[in-house]
Amino acid sequence: MAVRERQKRNFIATMMLSHGTPMLLAGDEFGHSQNGNNNAYAQDNETTWLNWLNITPQGRSLREFTRELAAIRRAFPILYRSRFVVGALNEELDVKDVTWLTPVGDEMTAERWQDGHTRCFGMLLDGRAQESGIKRRGSDATLLLIYNAHFDVVNFTLPDVADGMDWLALVDTNQPEAKPASFPFGHKYAVTGRSLVAFGLSAEDTTTRRLRQGMGSILHVMEKPLPL
Repeated sequence: MAVRERQKRNFIATMMLSHGTPMLLAGDEFGHSQNGNNNAYAQDNETTWLNWLNITPQGRSLREFTRELAAIRRAFPILYRSRFVVGALNEELDVKDVTWLTPVGDEMTAERWQDGHTRCFGMLLDGRAQESGIKRRGSDATLLLIYNAHFDVVNFTLPDVADGMDWLALVDTNQPEAKPASFPFGHKYAVTGRSLVAFGLSAEDTTTRRLRQGMGSILHVMEKPLPL
């Protein structure tokens, strides 16, 4: 059951922290599965009815986790930029919009992408990347998302990033109620099997202010859960 609940958080976190428009069906936020029926448009019965007054403890926990994810998405514009990420170096700005990382902190190679045993990787979204059609560096906070599809723990080395100081853990689907904590560059973070972790970069410029503002929004949601 613990893995099942974590997988629910994984699916919602993967969607909420992705580019594009999140599409939640009413009830997803508290685990209403429709008993596995994904084509229930004609079901006017218990399959689709939502009992808002009888949400289980697990459902309430998932609902609060979803609220935190919504706060994270609102707080960090890099998650909903209108430009597609390409992973190529912008030579004028000397920055990549996205870098894919191995668990040891190195950049993914074509060989690693083709390796069928690859189960864990990181996605580094650089807040300095160009935000719009105007060729200038962005000022959003930089985020690191780590995905572990392996069944066991993977020790992921947190990368050293230019102009950064350390990493602040924003969400860990294995520890949905954990408070934010800082980790230095080079720290080997134990990513639980079948889980997702997101970090924000503490930097030496205005992006740190963006990070703090974002954390304020997240903590506000965490400290004020919805009534039972």
